[in-house]
Amino acid sequence: MAPKLDFVSIADTPQDTLLHILATAKRLKAQHKATGRNDPLLAGKVLAMIFEKPSLRTRVSFETAMIHLGGAAIYISPSEVGLGTRESVPDVARVLSGMVDGIMARVFEHAKLKELSKYGSIPVINGLSDYSHPCQALADLMTADEHFGRLAGLTLAYVGDGNNVARSLMVACARLGVKFRIASPPGYELEPSLIERIMSQCPALDFVTTREPERAVSNADIIYTDTWVSMGQEAEKAQRLPVFMPYQINRQLLSNAPPTAIVMHCLPAYRGVEITDEVIDGPQSVVFQEAANRLHFQKGLLAVLLGKV
Repeated sequence: MAPKLDFVSIADTPQDTLLHILATAKRLKAQHKATGRNDPLLAGKVLAMIFEKPSLRTRVSFETAMIHLGGAAIYISPSEVGLGTRESVPDVARVLSGMVDGIMARVFEHAKLKELSKYGSIPVINGLSDYSHPCQALADLMTADEHFGRLAGLTLAYVGDGNNVARSLMVACARLGVKFRIASPPGYELEPSLIERIMSQCPALDFVTTREPERAVSNADIIYTDTWVSMGQEAEKAQRLPVFMPYQINRQLLSNAPPTAIVMHCLPAYRGVEITDEVIDGPQSVVFQEAANRLHFQKGLLAVLLGKV
């Protein structure tokens, strides 16, 4: 029997597997657009979805993906499990492994995903953790590939907090040949240890870190931002907002970028804070195509992990 395949981090997923997932996602998206349906690749399969953090896109995309592929999904709320409190993570992993075919978990601590993976005998998917958001990053690059017709050689400029989304985007860019720029205020940069590790694994990565958003976007094909105050950081809001205001994605900042650049945001967006209405609703925005591609990337991911296509 082949070993189970998890999707806990991009760095731990072989490059050929990443490319196969993206190709499968594009194929399933095209099939659904052409016929209004997908082949029931996951008929009889059940995905358990553990949520410690709420999400519109994560829940709807995974649940819809399972339905379109002929399977089913079970939503498990924080109060039903108490992951690591009411019931230990290893016990949850073992119990679910005897009942369902896969686990998607959206959690606070990344260590819980590692435990689910270690003790579960079924595929485990990272729906988000405080450290990374791999499904989002791959759906983002799927969107860029659709728009430009390629990934290799593109430049992605991330402007804002060096958070879980930024980490996953950096790794995804490193693995798929995209140049990566990041502009963050002092004290909110990506960790030097992460940069060193990724650069050692992908020495060809074209990477620049700066405190000047204008420099980051100057030659960018993709301009990306995220909320400055993530879930769990609400107490820091008053401290963070003044620090990040020079990093707002607005019309003035876009004037420093090529006119062909597209704008992304993983949502939810705080309009008028990290991004203005005229940008997110403007002609360079692909934010809502990007959100829709969460569904299509999830289909490809589930088909490969659970359906072994």
